[in-house]
Amino acid sequence: MRWPWSRVSSQDQLVVSWSGQTLAYVRARMVSGGQIEVGQVGVERQGTDTRDEFIDRLKAQGLGGLNASVMLRPEQCQVLQTAAPAVAPEEMRSAARYQIREMVDIHIDDITLDVVYVGDGHDKSSGQMFVVTAANAVVREVMALADAMQWPVTVIDIQEMAQRNLQSALAQRAGMAERAEAVLLVTDERQAVLTISAKGELYYTRRLDLPAGFMSMTWGQGGEAVAAEAFTPVSEYVPDYSPDSTGLGIEYQSGASLAGNDADRVQRLVVEIQRSLDLWDRTWSGKPLNGLRVYAGERSAELANWLARETGQTVTVISVDALFPGVQGLPQDRAYCLPLLGAFLRD
Repeated sequence: MRWPWSRVSSQDQLVVSWSGQTLAYVRARMVSGGQIEVGQVGVERQGTDTRDEFIDRLKAQGLGGLNASVMLRPEQCQVLQTAAPAVAPEEMRSAARYQIREMVDIHIDDITLDVVYVGDGHDKSSGQMFVVTAANAVVREVMALADAMQWPVTVIDIQEMAQRNLQSALAQRAGMAERAEAVLLVTDERQAVLTISAKGELYYTRRLDLPAGFMSMTWGQGGEAVAAEAFTPVSEYVPDYSPDSTGLGIEYQSGASLAGNDADRVQRLVVEIQRSLDLWDRTWSGKPLNGLRVYAGERSAELANWLARETGQTVTVISVDALFPGVQGLPQDRAYCLPLLGAFLRD
């Protein structure tokens, strides 16, 4: 889908992700009334093209020379939660770099890092912060594409923050901006990203590994739940930052150690989501969840119904059509593009 004109306007803004030789992009502009009108959206894979051929293909679609923001995919960065050091704001990044040096699996000098406080800073979360890290090599690869496309990159964001922006805008539109709400996005076959936000701020995030072939499995039918003893009980939240962990305190067993049928494998995801929601209830009893919003492409309604039955939560499907005129034409890879929309809502 594209606008019926090809002239580049300074009002046009591009948000992209570039990972695994796959470019996802959304091009939009601000229109009257403060709305964001989506004009061009898609997913392009380099495939067998040379780099120059791929660049030429992107430019032929009118994507060259636009003001751009980049969103890093979950596989391109880490989000660590740790105690905020008692230092001046201008020293926070340096202090965080020292503090997490044992939590990352590459040398601390080989990462780019940023920090953000958990929550709004006015409650007990104010002593915690998220530290976002990305390998310098990942950042260089993204910026090399930007240079080739002549994109002046203004922001490098991550999916968790873009997802927070989306859920906050949806909550505000529903008159629930003050309430805590969870969002689960399944954007590919590998991971789902769970975030919990309130009052426009991110309080909790977790990445959940999906079993191979998850999107083609039968969910919630044809089998019994995995026995309780098959899972490690969670009595206390203890972050685990080892390279093989999820980064949020729970290690996954290998696929060989899990039950062999689809029902058992998908039930594992339910258990991990329920653990996160239970953890939220224990940690933030003063901020009860208003519900859970989900997105999984064409299977979103099925996912919502399944999780509602399994968790007892109010679960609804994410719909961004009212927030973004023109978004109805998103391609088959809609789930892969959806998080990019949140970057347009950045303050």
